[in-house]
Amino acid sequence: MQIAVTIFLDGLVTASYLFIVAVGLTMVFGVMKILNVAHGALYASGAYGAAYLIQNAARLGYPDWVGFILIPIAAVVAGSLIGFVLERGILKRLYGQDEVTVLLATFALFLVLEDTLHIIFGTQAYQAYQPMLYLGDVKVAGVHRDLFSGLLIVAAASLAIIGWGILRFTRHGRLVKAVVFDREVSEAMGTKVGKIFTRTFVIGCILGAFGGACVAPLISVTPGISVEIIAISFAVVAIGGMGSIPGAVLGALAVGFTKAAAVHLFPQGELFVVYAVMVLVLSIKPEGIFSLVAARRI
Repeated sequence: MQIAVTIFLDGLVTASYLFIVAVGLTMVFGVMKILNVAHGALYASGAYGAAYLIQNAARLGYPDWVGFILIPIAAVVAGSLIGFVLERGILKRLYGQDEVTVLLATFALFLVLEDTLHIIFGTQAYQAYQPMLYLGDVKVAGVHRDLFSGLLIVAAASLAIIGWGILRFTRHGRLVKAVVFDREVSEAMGTKVGKIFTRTFVIGCILGAFGGACVAPLISVTPGISVEIIAISFAVVAIGGMGSIPGAVLGALAVGFTKAAAVHLFPQGELFVVYAVMVLVLSIKPEGIFSLVAARRI
């Protein structure tokens, strides 16, 4: 019974941070048709930024609860700064280019950002456990769990609801959906597609960085964390459907629970099981469970 509860809780936590990261990735693809490999480096930048700030705040004697303020600050600063520079400075010049060219460009940006993080933060591990210790833990069905993980689950669920509300009930959301459905028609009707692209990319980068910042108190932030997260995020969006926010929710839950079960029951095949599920889904629905409706071309 306890192992089942542990798998369930671990699956929810894993799904939560995967959704936060993957929803930024899938949103950028849905609007801009860019598969952003550099997204993993945004996750790492958020994790490093949050860990660095929290670690230094503790060293200077600030209370542990300050970490809850520093986490979103690190995500917004890293995501908005890097996202704006990348979109305005580089990706803007590649719009309309071959998809392979854009993919290779984002891969190159990933490598550059990875090395930049190494130069700034070095190769040592960063610990930012203070927010987790501040909240303490609770016993759930005989299993001790830290309350910070519960807060992460609430944050992911809130983000999903807010995102759905923005897309469904706001003018900006309707404009985004129009651009997703048909960019050329939207542009012809006066929509400033360039601004939509910039906002979308920056928000996607902030979400990627926020995912890393939220996970920082739960892990040891070390070089290489971006590689695993981008690989598994691709699995999430491939399962759910590229460009679909509901798909990101379903994909994150599928990968989260599969990964948690594998860790406890079949640890040597942790990633194998995740990608096996992805292959199974794609063999049945090649475009993912939730795929975007494409505009009909005449």
